[in-house]
Amino acid sequence: MLDLLGLGTAAESVYRNILNHPHEDVEEIGLRLGLSKEELQDALSLLSELALVRPSTDNPLYLHAVSPGLGMEILLARQRITQQLRIESSRLAAAEFAAEFADWHFASAERSVLRLHGQDQIRDHLSGLGAEVKEEILTFAPVGPQVTANMQTTRPLNQQLLERGVRLRTIYPDSVWRSTPTMTHARSLASLGAEVRTTPSLPTRLIICDRRTALVASDTYDPAGDALVVSDPGILSALGALFDNIWSSAEPLGSIEQRKDTESLGRQQMEVLRLLAQGCTDEAVARRLGISTRTARRVAADLMTRLNAKSRLQAGVHAVQRGYL
Repeated sequence: MLDLLGLGTAAESVYRNILNHPHEDVEEIGLRLGLSKEELQDALSLLSELALVRPSTDNPLYLHAVSPGLGMEILLARQRITQQLRIESSRLAAAEFAAEFADWHFASAERSVLRLHGQDQIRDHLSGLGAEVKEEILTFAPVGPQVTANMQTTRPLNQQLLERGVRLRTIYPDSVWRSTPTMTHARSLASLGAEVRTTPSLPTRLIICDRRTALVASDTYDPAGDALVVSDPGILSALGALFDNIWSSAEPLGSIEQRKDTESLGRQQMEVLRLLAQGCTDEAVARRLGISTRTARRVAADLMTRLNAKSRLQAGVHAVQRGYL
């Protein structure tokens, strides 16, 4: 009966006998139960180890058994400890096994990121994605050295997607109006029914399809470079949130065209100020805004003049004082 609590048949019989016949010595217990000296000794050793039996304080010739209630509590407590030790041992073994194959797990995780080499692989992959996409395509399109033929090639694909009901949303930097081929392409997208907005700067070149797959440029400002195909849900969630955040503050393409004659540097200057305050170099500012390094330096110099600052650090302080930052 008490096997489940870790007490063998012989030990249980001896324990019961001592409870029922407290004035029998060890020899009499062995005779009553028909146990050999070895079996009796093993049973008594276990009962003593479990603190269920001890020599009687009244008469050392006899054995004293703790009450059944206390005895069961002792056995249950021991069982709980044993189970806990077993669980901890199992956890340790599992952790050691996982650690042994940590590199394998990392390699498996890397399969959610694929590198495409060169424009041919990227075009082929985009064609496959275009056939599979069902709901939307989100794009960051930093202005850079665009190949006119590439943009002309995508026009029929974009038209097919829109006719299928796929929503196209593209964000360009405000400096898009400086690139005639890119501006022509952006207007073409809008005329087909795509949604096109502009923002002062973009963090990377990016395409997200149905929020299930994304293409991220290895070199943001080299449209002819490699691209990474990402399918990891966690990374996709972060990229989608990044797009939504920038989209919410971007303005329709027409806005930049309306402003370019009078306020072409308004938002651009504010963005340059923000990037310089973050410690970006002129080269980094130029890449983020899609302008030349020379233009970035000119805008920075104009900002220092307007803020009556003798250094960029002082320009940042003045900008905060005037509420620009």
